[in-house]
Amino acid sequence: MKQLMLGNEAVARGVYEAGCELVFSYPGTPSTEITEYVTKYDNIYAEWAPNEKVALEAAIGASMVGARAFCAMKHVGLNVAADPLFTAAYTGVSGGLVIAVADDPGMFSSQNEQDTRAIALAAKLPVLEPSDSMECIEYTKLAFEISETFDTPVILRLTTRVSHTASPVEKGEKKERRDIDYKKNAVKNVMVPANAKTRRIELEKRFKRLAEYAETSGINREIQGENLGFISCGVGYLYAREGAPQNSGHLKLSLTNPLPKKLIKDFASKYEKVYVVEELDPIIENFCRSQGIDVIGKDLFSNYGEYSQNMIRERVSGIKTEHDGSDIELPGRPPLLCSGCPHRAVFKALKDLKLFVSGDIGCYALGAGAPLSAIDTTVCMGASVSGLHGVLKARPDMSDKAVAVIGDSTFLHSGITGLIDIVYNGSNATVIILDNRITGMTGHQHNPATGFDIRGNEAPAIDLEKLCYACGVSLVTVVDPCDFEASKEAVKQHLALGKPSVIIMKRPCILLKNSLREKPFEVNAELCKSCKICIGIGCPSISFDKRAKIDKESCTGCGLCARICPFGAISGGDDE
Repeated sequence: MKQLMLGNEAVARGVYEAGCELVFSYPGTPSTEITEYVTKYDNIYAEWAPNEKVALEAAIGASMVGARAFCAMKHVGLNVAADPLFTAAYTGVSGGLVIAVADDPGMFSSQNEQDTRAIALAAKLPVLEPSDSMECIEYTKLAFEISETFDTPVILRLTTRVSHTASPVEKGEKKERRDIDYKKNAVKNVMVPANAKTRRIELEKRFKRLAEYAETSGINREIQGENLGFISCGVGYLYAREGAPQNSGHLKLSLTNPLPKKLIKDFASKYEKVYVVEELDPIIENFCRSQGIDVIGKDLFSNYGEYSQNMIRERVSGIKTEHDGSDIELPGRPPLLCSGCPHRAVFKALKDLKLFVSGDIGCYALGAGAPLSAIDTTVCMGASVSGLHGVLKARPDMSDKAVAVIGDSTFLHSGITGLIDIVYNGSNATVIILDNRITGMTGHQHNPATGFDIRGNEAPAIDLEKLCYACGVSLVTVVDPCDFEASKEAVKQHLALGKPSVIIMKRPCILLKNSLREKPFEVNAELCKSCKICIGIGCPSISFDKRAKIDKESCTGCGLCARICPFGAISGGDDE
């Protein structure tokens, strides 16, 4: 019986049907839902690890003792996990090891675009690329088979469009696996130089066997046609099928590392023109050219952003799709901190104090946008803390004019080492942990500080205050960020301290079901002087038409607008 299933949900189903026993992940859009759907299968152990490196190392450990293990992450998460990834390519596996990596063409929820296939090329790891949800199930199961057959970790490469699109699937049965006994094998698993040299040779031998498999396995499929040929992979295959002329031939590459040399040459020889349709980097195109195959790729198609069937049709045939909406200019809708976000007041305070703010990944990056315009930098997870250290080493005179902001989950992910660097190497830095008691931007996943595990069961909660003191900071202050004046004074106090310090701005995300919501506020039109100071906090509940207005349906009663109004024109909440 067929049913619609999201690509990410289908990957989770494939994990179940493959008989995988353990899943370790860190949430990162567009990959997050994979692990959330895994938790629906009670017989699979699943966890949110503190970061992607830890997740992959745990999965490697489970694989080494014979279990099938899986982890999921987004493309920039693979950067964090690169250290164990490259060495696991040398050690190989015992039980199957599959790493799902979701790339984000178009950067819908990411700070950059990356092509995971480029990392796989460097690591010499096989890559499977599904085009739809049914293939997400099939290729996840196949990835485990390839992993154990060829003694290698396998990357399952997804993209946002595959992860977040629903298409028909048919469920299969769970595979029952025979337990694999652990056998001590230091030459294979202990990567000291002497052993690594031997494993490096094995890696090359394995990759040759995989290249033969790519030619003969049938996973790379050809559809014969006339005149024009299209080589594609992932969701690009669907775009090519829909956008190319009807009599075109297609070579769908589902195993994109290693690529099948003979298969591609044989296909290309049949057509007058051959197009390569692949989002992001010209991996297939460059391979074709290296083999002397003349193809049309990035000279015609973009090497950034998402593709579409309309774009393929227009670039190849010159046929512009009518009424596709591409010629309609829509008003911009920049993302904003939610109504009642407990940390809006923090960014208002930092802006008022005219500070340099080293920012981080997550909801808090929204503090960079107008009208708050508080954040100066955002690079990657944890970079706010170590970046501030670099700023203060370059400009010691800024020690009372600069802070770092970082979320609770991000601090545990990769901010702790930056804080240790600050203490150990002596910069008088003030770090502000914006603790909203959850992992916010990716959809409210628990983390080691929330007191609950991935399934919502009680778990030990890391005490951030004690942790910071253990790192050696001089002062840790916990403040309710909704207390605007107290937050502002805490920042002033810490900047004047002249020593490494941490402020924990602690209040649950307003979207959590247990968060306190007060009665909505309202504007007294007679007292309002149209100064627009309340508009300056960027609250979606406040609008302006000659006078300020507050939408009572969306107002959560946080009261920040009332606290900053110089004319007392806003009242409500507990005041009513």
